[in-house]
Amino acid sequence: MTSTVVYNGALRAVSTHLKSGSSFETDAPTDNHGKGERFSPTDTLATSLASCMVTTMAIKARSMGFDLDGIKVDVLKIMKADPRRVGGIELTVYIPESLRDMDEKTKTILKNTGDNCPVMKSIHPDIEVKVDWGSWG
Repeated sequence: MTSTVVYNGALRAVSTHLKSGSSFETDAPTDNHGKGERFSPTDTLATSLASCMVTTMAIKARSMGFDLDGIKVDVLKIMKADPRRVGGIELTVYIPESLRDMDEKTKTILKNTGDNCPVMKSIHPDIEVKVDWGSWG
């Protein structure tokens, strides 16, 4: 097993990673009866895409002999109705100054790695994903 999720009332649940014991709490969003004081389950879906992209890119960078420390991704989740679901995810990637002069071949390898991460490959095709690579173009 990977994790357990326990509902604790008040539209909140605690997810615990079994191997490490680390946990996080989710809350229903304000537009769906919650307080919006924590990540919502759909927030974690959108955020996991950015996390997966930077993690797989960092693994690739490490294998190429450098580090991606400082790379940042802003995440925008877009909800749709009927049925209520995530309809879009927009990611804006911020590249640290120290990595902006990277050669085009390396940039392309890293972008392709991010665009083909396991979470990206798991997202339903009806969810529109847009990635703005910022200074990497």
